[in-house]
Amino acid sequence: QVHLVESGGGLVQAGGSLRLSCAASGRTLYVMAWFRQPPGQEREFVAAIPWTHSTTYADSVEGRFTISRDNAKNTIDLQMISLKPEDTSVYYCAASGWGSGDITKASMYPYWGQGTQVTVSS
Repeated sequence: QVHLVESGGGLVQAGGSLRLSCAASGRTLYVMAWFRQPPGQEREFVAAIPWTHSTTYADSVEGRFTISRDNAKNTIDLQMISLKPEDTSVYYCAASGWGSGDITKASMYPYWGQGTQVTVSS
């Protein structure tokens, strides 16, 4: 059984920064990712990082968000800078034990955290 726990959400002013963390337990995970779900909208891809440390970002966060990974600790972080009000969302950590498929699709990931709220005020 895989268990994902996010931390680091909160309230920040536009232009500010936040760092999210996700700790995984239970097994080695090949791909880990961040998704977010704005109020009243569908869950959307933010960033992903496989075991190999290559990274993929959504266009909306490219250049502002950085995903990183510690394979030994089975953790990922999401460093967010230059935050905008439209970044307000519940952020979810996701993970998969295999690497085949589209890592930007939520259906790729069988394991999910409980989510952490990020609110950016204007």
